[in-house]
Amino acid sequence: MDESRKTVFETKVLAEIIIFAALSAGLYTLTLPFLTLPFGGSVTAGSMVPIFWLALRRGHKVGIAGGVIFGLVALFIDIVRLPYSPIAANPASVLFDYVLAFGALGAAGLFKKHPLAGVTAASTLKFLSHFVSGVIFWSIYAPEGLSPIVYSAIYNGSFMTAETVISLILVYLIIKSKYLKIYM
Repeated sequence: MDESRKTVFETKVLAEIIIFAALSAGLYTLTLPFLTLPFGGSVTAGSMVPIFWLALRRGHKVGIAGGVIFGLVALFIDIVRLPYSPIAANPASVLFDYVLAFGALGAAGLFKKHPLAGVTAASTLKFLSHFVSGVIFWSIYAPEGLSPIVYSAIYNGSFMTAETVISLILVYLIIKSKYLKIYM
């Protein structure tokens, strides 16, 4: 590939990363108050789907980059939306709850031939990142008598299960509509 074509391709991919991360961020803001948990985590209007779409189109590296950007934007959205600052509450948890968790969405790109398996695997990785953060950083909020592991599993599983189901349905519809590979 000559240098000018490579530059055009790189610019196109960079633009896609920005657009898909922005779409995810916009969908991330679409939640109902009763579906938003007190220490972060919410059921959104399919906010993970644009990153899954990006990863399935362009591969896991591009998907991870888009996921990390989405995670950083989500952090700033949560600073405004939540009654506390995630950075001030647990600065180290930001790595697990935003950078690693949202970056994990890009792992769907490892499953281009089996997109729904990719969505499931990437969602599981995101859950695991939130789960570890919950055990390490957020367990002080566990109700009396409830182990940090059970607390984190219930807390993070509650919104991640719903998010995964929504994402599976939407990605399935994207696959059936043949939009996954449009304008490649």
